[in-house]
Order: sequence, then C-alpha cells, then structure tokens
Amino acid sequence: MRKRAIFAGIGVIVLAALIATPILLAPGAPAAAMPPAEPVAADEQAATIAAMRPTRPSDRPVIAIIAWNQATELSDFFSAYGVLKRADVAEVTVVAERAEPVQLYPGPKITPEATIADFDAQHPEGADYVVVPAMDPGTDQVIADWLVAQRSKGAKIISICNGSRMIGFAGLLDGRRATGHWSAVAELREKHPTMTFVPDRRYVVDDGVATSTGITANIPIMLALVEAIGGRAVAERTAAELGVASWDARHRSAGFELTLEHKKTFIRNALTFWRRETVGIPLEQGVDEVALGLLVDAYARTNLASVVTLGAGGAPVRSRHGLLILPDRPSESARIDRLLPPPPTEAPAQTLENELPVVAERYDLPTAKIVALVMEYPWTGVAR
Repeated sequence: MRKRAIFAGIGVIVLAALIATPILLAPGAPAAAMPPAEPVAADEQAATIAAMRPTRPSDRPVIAIIAWNQATELSDFFSAYGVLKRADVAEVTVVAERAEPVQLYPGPKITPEATIADFDAQHPEGADYVVVPAMDPGTDQVIADWLVAQRSKGAKIISICNGSRMIGFAGLLDGRRATGHWSAVAELREKHPTMTFVPDRRYVVDDGVATSTGITANIPIMLALVEAIGGRAVAERTAAELGVASWDARHRSAGFELTLEHKKTFIRNALTFWRRETVGIPLEQGVDEVALGLLVDAYARTNLASVVTLGAGGAPVRSRHGLLILPDRPSESARIDRLLPPPPTEAPAQTLENELPVVAERYDLPTAKIVALVMEYPWTGVAR
C-alpha cells in the first residue's frame, strides 16, 4: 500500500511537470526592437582605418589567417578568407599548427595552405597582419607563442569574435582597449583586468591589436582592413560585390544580452527533440566562402538542426578563391531530412539577412532571434 502511494505521488509530480513545462517555456511577448546603432563619426572612423594601415612598405602585404587544427569557428574563418581574397589587396595564407586538415565548427574540414613552421621559413620577417578567428577553447600555447612572436616582428593582430580569447591568452589584450563577443566580455574582463572594454563599437584597434564583436562583425572589420591596405575605392568595390552598405565600427551593445526569453528558447529547443532534423548543404565547385559560412551557422545555431555539407562522391571541393574544403558526407548516400539550395553566389554577405526569416518560418521566430543573438547580428526580427 505504501509503495503504491509513493508511485502514485511520483506519477502526480511527473504529470504536473509535463503539464507545467510547456506553459512555463511558452514564448512571451516579443521584446521591443532596439533602435539601430548610430554611425561612427567620420574623424573617429578615419583614425581607426589609419591605425590599421600597414607599417612596412609593400605593394602586397602578407596576411596570415591562423587556424587551430582541432576547432576553428567556421563563419569567422570563411568570412575573413572570402573578403580578403575577393579584395585581392594582399597575399593571404591559411596557416595551421600542423599540415593535417582543420576541423571547422560547425561544419566541414579545410586543408591549410602552410604550417606555422612553413610560414616562418617563407616569411622570416613575419607577417604584416595575422587574423585570428575564434578557436575553442582558445588556449593553444603554440599558437599563443606564435602570435606573440609575430607581434614582436611588427605584425598587426586582428581577432574575430571569440578570437579575443586566443589573443587574450597570448597576453595581447593586457593594457589595451578592446571589445569581443557579448558572451565573452565578462570572462575577458575577469582574466584581463588591465583591458579596457569599449562598448558600442563592433571593432576596436589599439597599439597594433584589433578586436571585434560577434561573428557578423568579421565582414565589417575585414572591409576596414581592405580599406586600410587598398584604399576606399577598393573597399567600396568589394563591399558592393558582397552586398554590404557600410562597414564602420557602429554597434549597439545593449541589443545583445541573454534574456529570460532567450533562455526559455534554448531550453525549449533542447527538450523538443522530435523537432530536430539533419539539414544538408550542397558544396559545388566555386562555392562562395562567405555565403557558405553564414548559411551553415544560420541553421547550426538553432539547436534544432544538425548541418552536414555534401559533396559529389565526398570528394574535396575548391571554393571560389581556391580553398580546399572536405565535405562532411557524400551527397549520393547522405541521410538527411532537408536539403537546402546551394549557398548564393550574389551578395553573399546578405545570406544571414535573407535566411533568418526562413529559419523563423520553419522553426519559429524566437529560434531565429536566438541565431541572431548568438551571431551578434542586428536583425529586425521580421518573419516572412
């Protein structure tokens, strides 16, 4: 009798939880839209561009994009590579600690173009710039030591999103003004108490080190670098091809905070396992790097989709600017729930803006807003 009463009590508790959970996690009233960020004053923006200009005379500055073999953020990496290669104002090399493929997250693998040792042998004087995408967890000592060595040779160090963790680990944030992805700001302040956090700027340059906010700040900061190297006209031409209207340092930090509604969406998506699906993205020869990175991230950040890249026969694919990408699965035999169209070739920087309404329609508006938050993208939140 006692056991029966205990089991009955447990049943009541479980039933109550099942009834209450959907109510507690139901989406609340949508938050008021934040006003757009104000443009940066012309003199301030000009000073920022000037601080990014090459310090050594050269028709073709040398830019190294460093990647950690184990885990490098996909959109950070692809956007930096795609913008710089499209602009064609510098010699750009993808550098990794080892010659083996680099695992991007979320996403496929890519083949690096040089190891650290190779690059140092080819450029004993060092790079003019080193671009640092986010790496998880951003504590690789070999890369940290190499960044310090490159900075000591005169290279300007440019971090994208949580690449700030890596350059912070290398000691390059200490005593500098800086920014970073909204989720890492508290950590950066705690670990680097002499760093001065600068709000309301999507990129900041101080004494040869540049930092930027979330994933979608990588295109503006790369265009700023293009302007610093090649001039305003080249940056405007590149921006027009990408579909970018402006690339100054404007940002509104208050628009990117983890609210109760965001937390509820995270939990709701984690619990509703039956909504999850595998989404396939086809890789074709000449795929645009910027569009690919943004498209993969747009779905992977929903917490409802596992994204796999597909290639004919699983064979490597050359991207628009020659990067060797290793698809996740062969397109002929991959088991997926939904196949997306190939990444767009026109105005690739508009991929996220165009895809967020599709995400909202397929899943829900709160999920699309989570994607925008994680990618620190100033989306208006309007579904199709």
